[in-house]
Amino acid sequence: MKSVAHVYPWDIIGDPGAVQRIADLGVDAVALAASYHTVRAATPLHPEHRLVDARHAALYLPVRPEVWAGRRLTPAEPSWVDGPDSYGQARDALKAAGLPVYAWTVLTHSSRLGDLAPDLVVRNAFGDRYPYALCTTQPEVVEYALTLVREIVTQGQPDGVVLEACGPLGFFHGGHHEKTEGGDWGKVRQALLSLCFCGACSAGYTEAGIAVDALRARVRAAVDAGEPDSVDSALGAELAAQVAAVRTSAVARLRALLVGEIRELAPGIRVIVHANADQWATGPFATAAPELGVEVDAIVAMCWPGPEASIPGIEALRKLAPQTRIAGYVLALPPKPVDSSAMRAELTALSAAGVEEFHLYHAGLASGARLAMIRSALDSLG
Repeated sequence: MKSVAHVYPWDIIGDPGAVQRIADLGVDAVALAASYHTVRAATPLHPEHRLVDARHAALYLPVRPEVWAGRRLTPAEPSWVDGPDSYGQARDALKAAGLPVYAWTVLTHSSRLGDLAPDLVVRNAFGDRYPYALCTTQPEVVEYALTLVREIVTQGQPDGVVLEACGPLGFFHGGHHEKTEGGDWGKVRQALLSLCFCGACSAGYTEAGIAVDALRARVRAAVDAGEPDSVDSALGAELAAQVAAVRTSAVARLRALLVGEIRELAPGIRVIVHANADQWATGPFATAAPELGVEVDAIVAMCWPGPEASIPGIEALRKLAPQTRIAGYVLALPPKPVDSSAMRAELTALSAAGVEEFHLYHAGLASGARLAMIRSALDSLG
């Protein structure tokens, strides 16, 4: 059984006790943010501060001008940490304690870049743009993701890479101060509102023989007509299958390109992808349907809601990728209580459902009591 603790560079830098606290959890590796989106993060145990306000998406390795020159999509450096290579500083401290370090890489979630290049973001059937969601059908976005991964692997020298948002984001997982709940849009209508009609996606639909204006009208009508039973029923089975094929093939191409690049640059490191078996899934856990299509060391299933709600997704991933190791993304933060026995029971249930390693969120955001809970739960697994 493997276990991986997630942390940010600022959790380690400036805190001489941080590495030992993480090592004491008994984890096998650390997923250290190399590329990450906007976040306001608590640092409850850091000796120098209690909050870090990461005001925009950033790359925590040097942003080399010669690599990014002439590109619209260029990652920003963070001003809230000292030095251009906070990832490298934190990595070295963790590795000095014998902890393997995985580069936690968020690919398409960047409001800053979406604001700078609004034509490259997801655009729904009503024409609304999602500035936090770079669309992976866009060639410039694909090239950005490929360059980002190349820079992280070559400069960061990680023991593994965790690819999050390896596909487009959609309606869900948006921006600050979310105020959309009153629309009463359920999961199906959120999926419909996640269908992209940017220039590249519209061209892809047309190439597949889909009448874009008719599709847009069908989506708009379905969103406003009440909650459908499924995307298939909202669009009609034939049209839904055509649209799904266009979208999943674009994500599959990106996944294959990025994994292939990592394998070529660093054949011996672990490659891990956040994934969902649902063909309409967007966000941090983008669709891997209808098949994974690449050889990776693990796929990570979203398990924050707990075993009962998460097991169907785990089982669906197992059917989609029967030979691939499945990891569970487990929440150790609120609204979960500080309850060691409950967390032990959760890990045991997920293990029985086929989860072979646990990715624990989040060792830097957790209080001392929550770290003790994680340690106790991992100890119980042996």
